[in-house]
Amino acid sequence: MSPLSAVSVLAANTTPNPFTSQAPMFIGLIVIMYFLMIRPQQKQRKEQAARIAALQNGDRVVTTAGLHGIVHHVKEHTVMVKVAEGTILEFDKPAIANVAKKDTAGK
Repeated sequence: MSPLSAVSVLAANTTPNPFTSQAPMFIGLIVIMYFLMIRPQQKQRKEQAARIAALQNGDRVVTTAGLHGIVHHVKEHTVMVKVAEGTILEFDKPAIANVAKKDTAGK
């Protein structure tokens, strides 16, 4: 067998590794998913936690169940929300979905 035919036989028997051609595309897909899905959710969670931590008496809130009310009293893990005249309900802090500060509540 001549050296030239040995090289052609080796070249014919080698197949390209499919992982090396698809790896950059797979990595790119993961990076795109991170920037489009994971990062915005983390940012939104941090903003929500900051709003809940800054709750004060008089703030207008909306709960995850859709109840609108005014913060009456803030405890360590719960919030007392006035939903009607003479009706005060107690909610866990994570149940607060939206907060409008008392100075912007009338606008």
